[in-house]
Amino acid sequence: MSAWVLPDHIADVLPSEARHMEELRRRLLDTATAHGYELVIPPLLEHVESLLTGTGEALDLQTFKTVDQLSGRTVGIRADSTQQVARIDAHLLNREGVTRLCYCGPTLHTRPERPYASREPLQFGAEIYGYAGQQADLEAIELALACVREAGVVRPVVVMGDVRIARSLLGGVLASMETLRAVHVALAAKDASALAQVSAAFPPATRKALAALLQLYGDAQVLEQARAQLAAFPAALKAIGALQWLGAQLQVQFGADVELAYDLADLRGYAYYSGMRFSIYAERCNDALVRGGRYDEVGAAFGRNRPAAGFSLDIKQLVSVAAQRPLQSAIRAPWADDAALRTRIRQLRAAGEVVIQDLPGMPSEVDEFACDRALVLQDGQWQIVPLQPDSPGHAQPAGVRVTA
Repeated sequence: MSAWVLPDHIADVLPSEARHMEELRRRLLDTATAHGYELVIPPLLEHVESLLTGTGEALDLQTFKTVDQLSGRTVGIRADSTQQVARIDAHLLNREGVTRLCYCGPTLHTRPERPYASREPLQFGAEIYGYAGQQADLEAIELALACVREAGVVRPVVVMGDVRIARSLLGGVLASMETLRAVHVALAAKDASALAQVSAAFPPATRKALAALLQLYGDAQVLEQARAQLAAFPAALKAIGALQWLGAQLQVQFGADVELAYDLADLRGYAYYSGMRFSIYAERCNDALVRGGRYDEVGAAFGRNRPAAGFSLDIKQLVSVAAQRPLQSAIRAPWADDAALRTRIRQLRAAGEVVIQDLPGMPSEVDEFACDRALVLQDGQWQIVPLQPDSPGHAQPAGVRVTA
């Protein structure tokens, strides 16, 4: 095998994709900043006792582990940053009021999360701590939508659910943790036969309600159907009402620009989420671009169990469906032992222009800039002149002498 072959699901990022990723990263951070979120940068690795504690235990199989040569302790390379941000909120900031934090950085997975996915996602996320009301849930969804729309995603689909609905149906049922996990898996997979089998010993009302969840997905009418079919479970009705409120708020704000859907049996992340959960989808993408919701237990392992809601996304995945942006305009300049030329180039770069200077005897090859102008010597002054539209970026402007 060639020494240059990378591990499976690990890849270099070449100029075009790298430019799109970096531009999108900056725009997402600016979007979060505009909403009042403060940037934090957690470390790439931590002791596993901190990284995988509490709700982070679900990431155990996804986390690369090694031994720290300084301390001899086991450390993990983060597979997700949410747990780290919760630690920062609980221990380092320790604020009493509402705290809004955002982050962006690479993560590493032992296995890809889905077919063709990278094992090195570039994770962006935002978290709001310290507020238990639905307004925080709504803010998380609104910011997530602002982010995908910043990428040029047209008419995204928001799918919402609430883990409290399934929990309310299972309240009081005597069953092992293994059986309950099997119920969650069957619901998430919408496997009616598996659900019937694992819930065979449950009370009839519970079995009937669980079976009904499998059919409760679709538009807003689903919530009315759920009210009728789950009327015997007050906690479920309360969660359904919360989803209706969120849907009404999003409908008023976004109208037809956003499609709303509900899936009351979607229990992915059941052990992690404590209430509302949502996913955002787009055309040309088979998996969710964004996942988020409410996870009030995330800080419990750090001794500060306070409300939390938020979301995360993979910028690499988002770039795959993002609208293409035009190349940045650039100026091509010759190389010359001329102080005036160097001063002019410095002035242009300080003003925000991209200036690509050809080295003697060899033009620069670029794909990610549109060299539509050239810096040429005219009447003793270095002037900017347009390049012919059909000329290569290193071509001499028509009728102009380029001194090098």
